[in-house]
Amino acid sequence: MFTDISELKQACTACAKCELCQTRHNVVFGVGKEDAEILFVGEAPGENEDLQGEPFVGRGGQLLDLYLNGIGLDRKENIYIANMLKCRPPHNRDPKPEEMDACLPWLRNLVYLMRPKIIVCVGRISAQRLISPDFKVTKEHGMFFDKNGTLMMGTYHPAALLRNPNLKGACLEDFLKLQDKIREMGIEV
Repeated sequence: MFTDISELKQACTACAKCELCQTRHNVVFGVGKEDAEILFVGEAPGENEDLQGEPFVGRGGQLLDLYLNGIGLDRKENIYIANMLKCRPPHNRDPKPEEMDACLPWLRNLVYLMRPKIIVCVGRISAQRLISPDFKVTKEHGMFFDKNGTLMMGTYHPAALLRNPNLKGACLEDFLKLQDKIREMGIEV
């Protein structure tokens, strides 16, 4: 267990716990305010993220930034964004259970150090791993779950919104619920 985020990040960049280390360009640890009270957790890096070393930087990331900015959040100033996996699965396939098992300690250590009040699971994969294995994003998006004193919410992945623009309104509602919850909890952003 690391006691400092910079040490945790440095150790993570040398990780070889699974086969994904052989094909990565960059470890995508996370980005944002390291003492943020709101943590967003996606699934895994895509091609752009792998090349740039930062989560959610492609078209999906641009869309996520629009939603964030719409409720006064910014990845550089008042939140932190990470992924379940730190390395890109080939061809953006779903992460294998053993890859998630190998990578999850990095995220757990990050959560331990940050102690966020709210974790937003971006997409089905992270919501099923962090909230509940039977989480249904189409039915439970925007709902808050108390997990050991941390509120967790699942919402649509930006890639899903790009594939199905009809979901954008529901995702906006999720972000407005998040904004209300932030105010209700007195979290300064």
